[in-house]
Amino acid sequence: MTEPSIVTRNAWLENRMRLLEMEKEFTRQRDRLSAARRELPMVRLETDYHFETESGPSGLAGLFAGKRQLVVYHFMFGADWKEGCPSCSFWADSFDGTDIHLAARDTAFICISNAPLDTLLAYRERMGWRFRWASAAGSDFGRDFGVTFRPGETPIAEGYNYSGKPAQEEMPGISVFYRLDDGGIAHAYSTYGRGIDIVNAAYNLLDLTPNGRHEDDLPWPMAWLRRHDSYGEQKVTA
Repeated sequence: MTEPSIVTRNAWLENRMRLLEMEKEFTRQRDRLSAARRELPMVRLETDYHFETESGPSGLAGLFAGKRQLVVYHFMFGADWKEGCPSCSFWADSFDGTDIHLAARDTAFICISNAPLDTLLAYRERMGWRFRWASAAGSDFGRDFGVTFRPGETPIAEGYNYSGKPAQEEMPGISVFYRLDDGGIAHAYSTYGRGIDIVNAAYNLLDLTPNGRHEDDLPWPMAWLRRHDSYGEQKVTA
């Protein structure tokens, strides 16, 4: 990587002010995008999904914890996996403590995966997390919301990231649900791929630095990544 140029403070300030204008325009664009996202029409759910939680079996309505809105992170953890996905584990390191602030804005947060609940909770303990986690084992929840794919099967939810194409067995994503006045539940929004970048605190902090994510010369973008208790190991296990 080329080392940044070194200039005087005044020259740096001139460049910084030009960048500030770009940042302000980006903020305005993001505000417009957020407004358009809020105006997206919703789809009433007809399926009553079932989950296993720490407090027992639950339908989707029970995951709202009395709140109006529910944010679900689709955590890649297949039914027979021994560990959670390293990339999703990287994202999950940003989640602890967030749920308290979301609750103050009438919003609940939970991770959902296809592995059995005991496996999920054991992994959560290993990683030192505290956020809520539910198992969708035996449910079509992940399939219906475009993050779980079966070989040779026509994909549900328009394929991964609305591409019309299936992906590998498990993929990451975020889905948002809304509790209606009549007690029904509506699907408000889902995002996948780079759309989930915004909730990764480490990546967003790296984006502020001169080296950035520093991934261009790697075999794949996150080849450097380890679960936070595994740095120093020679490879990432799947």
